[in-house]
Amino acid sequence: MSRSSPGTSTLESNNTRKEHTLKPALKSTLVLVLLAVCGAVAWAAGANPVVGVTGGQIAGRLIPPGGAAFKGIPYAQPPLGTLRWHDPVRVSPWKGVRDAGSFGASCTQQISTWNSQEAQGNQEDCLYLNVWTSEWPAKSPKPVMLWLHGGGNTGGAASVDYFDGTSLSRRGVVLVTINYRLGLFGFFAHPGLTAESPHHSSGNYGLLDQIAALQWVDANIAKFGGDAKNVTVFGQSAGAVDTGYLLASPLSKGLVHRAIQESGPPIRGAAPLAQAEQLGSNFAAAMKAPAGGIDAVKFLRSLPAAELQKAAVAARGESGPPMGPLLDGHVLPASAALIFATGHQLPVPLIIGNNAREQGGPNSQEALKKAIAGNFGADASKAEEFYGVANGGNGKDDPLYGPAAIQFSADTRYRCGAVAEAIWHSDRKLPVYEYQFDPAIAGRPATQHSAELPFVFGNLLPGGFLGGPFGEAHRKISNDIQEYWTNFAKNGDPNGGSLPAWPKFDAAARAYLEFTDNGPVAKEGLRRAICDLYIDALKQDLASR
Repeated sequence: MSRSSPGTSTLESNNTRKEHTLKPALKSTLVLVLLAVCGAVAWAAGANPVVGVTGGQIAGRLIPPGGAAFKGIPYAQPPLGTLRWHDPVRVSPWKGVRDAGSFGASCTQQISTWNSQEAQGNQEDCLYLNVWTSEWPAKSPKPVMLWLHGGGNTGGAASVDYFDGTSLSRRGVVLVTINYRLGLFGFFAHPGLTAESPHHSSGNYGLLDQIAALQWVDANIAKFGGDAKNVTVFGQSAGAVDTGYLLASPLSKGLVHRAIQESGPPIRGAAPLAQAEQLGSNFAAAMKAPAGGIDAVKFLRSLPAAELQKAAVAARGESGPPMGPLLDGHVLPASAALIFATGHQLPVPLIIGNNAREQGGPNSQEALKKAIAGNFGADASKAEEFYGVANGGNGKDDPLYGPAAIQFSADTRYRCGAVAEAIWHSDRKLPVYEYQFDPAIAGRPATQHSAELPFVFGNLLPGGFLGGPFGEAHRKISNDIQEYWTNFAKNGDPNGGSLPAWPKFDAAARAYLEFTDNGPVAKEGLRRAICDLYIDALKQDLASR
């Protein structure tokens, strides 16, 4: 799979002709031959669907039995030179027809085990998106689904095999996947950057990329048969967190009409701008940048991306540079928790949920108790009893949710924050549908973080980080979740057809749909006891600010 940035090429014939003196019969024969050749050339050129978009024309690829895919479409200028740590800028026009048959490069990131495929060939020139449609030429407008990949806002890309949009687009939607700036290049804050910004802010360039991609969709997606007034943003992990931030941002108004958050509520974690600026200044000093805001920024922009990336990874931690979304006063005027709690988020239908076990957790009883104290405040002792670590206890195991440390991590990082967001959103009388995904990937002991991705996209592939083997039961689960997701994109309601009913969420019953090995089951009150403690602590934290 290509990772190079798409180039441009003009689709034209390079044939040259020589004039000859021919007899009339030969001339007639030659005319027939030339007509046949010209017809073949026209057919070959037409085999690649061509569309005019912002910047110029692009040539995608047909996908049997009647669809098309367009990959590596630039939606902003490459963020190089003075555009490093700058709002995305409208793409420059190109001449001829640009090839859109392969993915653009992934954004600068550290290569690890989990992202070894997509991180190869990563670079700063990475602001590309991809479009799939099952109907070409495009006819009636279809709902649009725009995917935000996960990866902690420090890794990942739209080019992962699991995110191929062929299967999902065949459910009657136009699918868009995007790259956005990551880590140091996507979320670096510094006083010099704030000073040069017309918004008097810095950081959140990755979120601004996502908004720029939505603006591109608004302006161009009708060319692909998409309905710009019916756009569902959906994402997983950091992509789900960012989806929540987009709902909290006034800059997304009119661009997002529905949202799906898979394992990622944006309830905690965004630093204030002043704190992020200080961390940015510390990083600049460590890089031997000159004193002074503007001079420091100029120096940092002159350094190679690889050098900055290496230094940022080495400095990661509480004292490292900003590597994720922050409260900049422009993209995010306040914390997402406060915005949702006070009802100032976008008023759109929402699906939100998590996987049974997710990932990680404190690696000792001492660390677990310390983390419980940090998350549950005055109710820490009650939380210790719930997890079975009070009075020297070794923790309670659960057959579905796992050991106490795994339960704690899933509850506090994903599950209970999602419940809080669902309560606040439904309090505005907005449609909310909560879920939990239980089925484990074949050969894995439990449902881990990201396990739902092959099912959502219908790409049940062998091998790899999320690979099978998969069987008929897995394909049934995939069919159900794809049907729910695309029903929601079409109507704002996941229900329809022969699917089991998925009840709306409200604060009293807290209905949710549990995806099990035997099919979806409607239930109520997901982990209510521990989530009540978590939400009480969250409310106390908000009240103290």
